[in-house]
Amino acid sequence: MTVHSSLQTYADAWTHSIEAISELVTPLAESEWNQPTPCPGWSVRDVVSHIIGMECETLGDPRPIHTLPRDLFHMQGELARYMEVQVDVRRHHTAPEMLAELEYTIIRRARQLRNENRAPDTKVRAPLGAEQTLELAMKMRAFDVWVHEQDLRTTLGQPGNLDSPGAHVARDVLLSGLPRVVAKDAGAPPNSAVVVDVHGPLEFLRTVRVDENGHGTIDGSPSLGPLVTLAMDWETYMRLACGRVRAGAVEDKVKVEGDGALATAILNKFALTP
Repeated sequence: MTVHSSLQTYADAWTHSIEAISELVTPLAESEWNQPTPCPGWSVRDVVSHIIGMECETLGDPRPIHTLPRDLFHMQGELARYMEVQVDVRRHHTAPEMLAELEYTIIRRARQLRNENRAPDTKVRAPLGAEQTLELAMKMRAFDVWVHEQDLRTTLGQPGNLDSPGAHVARDVLLSGLPRVVAKDAGAPPNSAVVVDVHGPLEFLRTVRVDENGHGTIDGSPSLGPLVTLAMDWETYMRLACGRVRAGAVEDKVKVEGDGALATAILNKFALTP
């Protein structure tokens, strides 16, 4: 147990997803590690390499000294290049090497979490040399491993855990970015409202309200006259918000009511992660 219950929530979600990932990849043949995943540019091996690398950084391990090749065209921006180092340095590792490092990393991180006694607002290392609170760091690790668990499940044809502890963390993380998508990125007009109605393993309804200054906020109360209502299942919401699929590819899974142009703008800007 951690001292703070808010941290335990994220520790439990991380544990659930990381153990699921281990179970998914342990039986894979060498060739199966090369299968592409919905995460742009990454194979099964790359996804697991990223997870290992980020957990090692969370443990305080030094980053690899590694020069990236110039032909990795899926990388967009400085953060993507930062993330790619931990991936590219493992691209020639065999399946047994990957599994051994994953298992060892899980053991180390689980021990760290069991012994965690720092306050949630303690500042810790973040990507690109920045700092973040321990609570945010643990939340984002729980979010990250759940999303990548879903990447692996999609590739391997083993759906599941869409209502797991990690899924609830992911829902909250993704919803926190929705006001920006609606108000700023899609340009919803002042004094308007957009409703998102999600069904499936996780069900929720949220209203983004844009005030007279163009600032968006979100709450769980329905709007009497929304400019747009978007209805979709949870998996579609997650795939759109995580940049795993473009709106045009899932238009048959999204029901739109209201202003069609604004709905299209919102859906085209829905992705919060690369």
